[in-house]
Amino acid sequence: MKNINELENYIRSLGLDTFGFIPLKSFEELRSFLQYRKINGLENEFEETDIEKRINPHMLMEKGKVIISIAFPYLYNNNFNNDTGFSKYTEGLDYHIVVRSYLDKIVDFLNEKGYEAKAFVDSNVLPERYIAYKAGLGFVGKNNMIITEKYGSFVFLGEIITDMDIEIKYKDKKFSDIEKYESCGSCNICLKECPTKAINHKRRNSNICLSYITQKKQIEDKWFKVLGGRIFGCDSCQKSCPYNTKVKLSNIEGFRPLKFSSNIQTKELIYINNKEFKETLKNTSASWRGKNLIQRNALIRFINFENNKDIDIDSMASPYVKDYAIRLLKIRKL
Repeated sequence: MKNINELENYIRSLGLDTFGFIPLKSFEELRSFLQYRKINGLENEFEETDIEKRINPHMLMEKGKVIISIAFPYLYNNNFNNDTGFSKYTEGLDYHIVVRSYLDKIVDFLNEKGYEAKAFVDSNVLPERYIAYKAGLGFVGKNNMIITEKYGSFVFLGEIITDMDIEIKYKDKKFSDIEKYESCGSCNICLKECPTKAINHKRRNSNICLSYITQKKQIEDKWFKVLGGRIFGCDSCQKSCPYNTKVKLSNIEGFRPLKFSSNIQTKELIYINNKEFKETLKNTSASWRGKNLIQRNALIRFINFENNKDIDIDSMASPYVKDYAIRLLKIRKL
C-alpha cells in the first residue's frame, strides 16, 4: 500500500466515516493521571490496574507503528421517552460482536496487503477515548466521553494496531488541553444531571457511576433508591448534553433496536428463565454480567418504583435474586 488513501477508502466503503490515525508510541503523559486515580481509589474492577500496560501500546504489538481509531455510531433513534430501564446502547446487538466484525474486515484487508494488524474493542488496556481524541475523532467533554461532530457521544470506539509504515499528518493534541474543556465552555449540565456526581474532572469516580453500579455483582442497600429504576446502564449525562440534541443517527444495521427492546416489562424480567434470556437479552450488551444481575436490577426497579406488593419470593429460583428481594421488602416495611 503506497499511501494511506487506499486504507481510508476501504474503511469508508464499510460505511464508517469517523476515524483517524496516530503514531504508536508510549502515552507517558497519562502516568500521573492514572497514578492519581489509583492512589485515590478511583479505579473500578473493570479497569486494568497495571499502569505500564495502559500507557505502552508496544506491549500489544512490539513492532506496531500506527493506531487506527474508529467511532461506531449506535443511536438508531433519539426517543428517550420509553423508559425501560436500559441504556440506549443495549437496544441492538452486542456491540462487541458488531464492532469486532468491522474491525476484523479491516485487519483482513491489511493482512492481504502484507501488514500485521490486531483489533481491539472495549475489553483492552488501551486508553481509547484519549486515542480517539488525539486521532481527531472529537473532543473529550466534561462527561469524560469522546464527543464527535456527527454522532455526539453516542459512539463505541474500536482500535487497530498495525505495523503499516505510513506518514501521518495530524495535529498532536495535548492531554493537558483536555482539562480546559474549551468545547464545553461554561456548560455544566452533565455534571448537574449526574445522579451521583461521579463525573467531576480528575476526581471522577467511576465507582459511583450508576452505569457501573448496575453492572456490579454486589451492591449495598443504599443504591436501591439511587438507581432510580435503572436496570442496565445510565444515559443521564448523554441525554442532557447539548452536543447530543441534533446528532446523525446510525446506519449500522447491527445496532438496529431488537423487537423486544421497545416492549420490556419489568416484572417479566424478574422471572425470566434461561430460554427466554437466551432468545432476548443474551444477544445484547446487557447480557455479559449474566441473567441474575438483570433480574436483581429489575426487582429493585419493580419494588421501588412500580409495585412492591406483587412479588412471589418463593418462585425465584436464584438464591442471589431471592436475597435481594428479601432485603428490598424488608426496607420497604421499615
